[in-house]
Amino acid sequence: MNTVVRHTFDELGRQRRAVTRLAGWSVVEALPALASGYAIARAVDDGFLAGRPTVGLAWLGGYAVVAAAGAAGARQAYAGLAGIVEPVRDRLAARVVTGELRRATGPGGQPDGAAVARLTHQVEIVRDTLAGLLTVARGFLFGGVGVLAGLTLISAEMAGLVAVPLIAGLLLFLVLLPAMARRQRDYVYAVERLGRTAESLLRGHRDIASAGTRDWAVHTVGAPVDEQCQAETALARMGALRRASLAISGWLPLALLLITAPWAVRNGAGAGTVLGAMVYIRQGLQPALHLLIEGLAGGGLRYGVTLARLLAATGVPSPAPVQVGTLTPPDLLRMRDVTFRYGTAAAPVLDGLDLDVAAGAHLAVVGASGIGKSTLSALMAGLLPAQSGTIRYAGRPVLVPQEAYVFTGTVGDNLRYLAPDTTVSQLDAAVGTLGAGPLVGRLGGYDAPLEPAALSAGERQMIALVRAYLAPAPLVILDEATCHLDPEAEARAEQAFTHRPGGLIVIAHRMTSARRARHILMFDGARPHLGDHETLLATSAAYRDLVGCWTGPGSDPARLPGDGDGLDPVAGAGLRQDPGQVVAHGAGGDRQLDGDLLDRMAARRHH
Repeated sequence: MNTVVRHTFDELGRQRRAVTRLAGWSVVEALPALASGYAIARAVDDGFLAGRPTVGLAWLGGYAVVAAAGAAGARQAYAGLAGIVEPVRDRLAARVVTGELRRATGPGGQPDGAAVARLTHQVEIVRDTLAGLLTVARGFLFGGVGVLAGLTLISAEMAGLVAVPLIAGLLLFLVLLPAMARRQRDYVYAVERLGRTAESLLRGHRDIASAGTRDWAVHTVGAPVDEQCQAETALARMGALRRASLAISGWLPLALLLITAPWAVRNGAGAGTVLGAMVYIRQGLQPALHLLIEGLAGGGLRYGVTLARLLAATGVPSPAPVQVGTLTPPDLLRMRDVTFRYGTAAAPVLDGLDLDVAAGAHLAVVGASGIGKSTLSALMAGLLPAQSGTIRYAGRPVLVPQEAYVFTGTVGDNLRYLAPDTTVSQLDAAVGTLGAGPLVGRLGGYDAPLEPAALSAGERQMIALVRAYLAPAPLVILDEATCHLDPEAEARAEQAFTHRPGGLIVIAHRMTSARRARHILMFDGARPHLGDHETLLATSAAYRDLVGCWTGPGSDPARLPGDGDGLDPVAGAGLRQDPGQVVAHGAGGDRQLDGDLLDRMAARRHH
């Protein structure tokens, strides 16, 4: 149950504002429970029985105003429940589907027929019972406390009289609770076994009919049906005992109050006080107890047992820290339990991510478009704040985005922007390492004026790469910062950054970038998976799909120099405006392209 409690509080913690609003409206809803008995006692004793009907009517009118406010609070509170439970239901459904897909598509995986029962039945139980539990919690916490406080105000003796059977009934209920939990767990398991058996028989119904084994099928499915029937009968028996505890804690106080009423009147209590105490018990305490006992024993146990089963069966473990390179301090970047979503009710882009990036790391981040890679890079660079968790840096990183920024000034000013004290010899070394020498020469050297509009997207990216290479930041994040370069220039740039002191993270749009990296972070949902190329090929269907888009039939993009196809990617004149074009030459020199190869290249460019 600790797992269930922790999961529940984590879910509620995601929606603190909605929970706070619910609590606020619940206080307003509970005001009539607090004021009811006291207002009636004062109206009778100080008003009508004292010969002052105006006073009595004033007390009743005041209570009517409070009751109207309570009704408005109840309406707002119930409306706020949906804003809490529906996102919880959506995340749990996604967890069930994700867990089943991982189980079925993993090595040696087999589909589980009970997954249908989990998704269509158990998830809905959790959603409905969570709403009931929230109602129970706020009803007893605010309503019950209000009743006891009001009862103490009008007569402390009567409050003590009510407390004895109240405590006795609640203790009986607590003693019965473990047995109720076992019966509820047995019921959940029986439903799963019935769903698994029925699913297998329905899948083979034609074979059953053709083989004439209908009697066997009926007998096979009959056993789990009987088991579920027995489980529901046991639940009903526990329900009878539950109602006994409700009678002791809720109805016995009312009986004691009626029996002791003459004694209370003889000792100075007014008729209004007795009537007010009865109102507190009948209209306040009994409904609150009914909510508590029936809610916990019914919905609460169903919620706890069903959610525990779902959390165990979905098999989505808490992610281990993603370890990139060594964990020996100091790390360049350390992310702990980082969660981020766009909107309070939106699905998380990142959910509880742990990530360590140490000096010398070379990490490629891959995944489908729009899945959250750029969001991760913005969090790493500090451009977006984590909504929960911590991000710590050993020196500020530098982020190079896809659309590189170049400002009006000299070429040297742009290159030295993050390192103003860079010498000419250091500039020459960086430009030569990244292969930007021809570009700098064409522009007229470091002192030449630069017009950003005159540069192509690839040329702007090359300037931004040299700028980042010269920066003192220990960690460089390339967010598709080479997408406008040809593959050879991209490979040269990434190779240069791996020899730079610090670490490198590449948000990759080409799988060749992933192949060059020592580690690959595969985005497939809110919790990425870490591995190298071979590991992810074996464990991640989404990664296999990405690789297949680059290596499957009908697609032969340029790869690294020396690939087995005999074609090496090179830059060609006039291609800087169209990064989709590729010119290739043979590994041993120039190669004449035959007609079939030209057709393939034309088809690829059209695609």
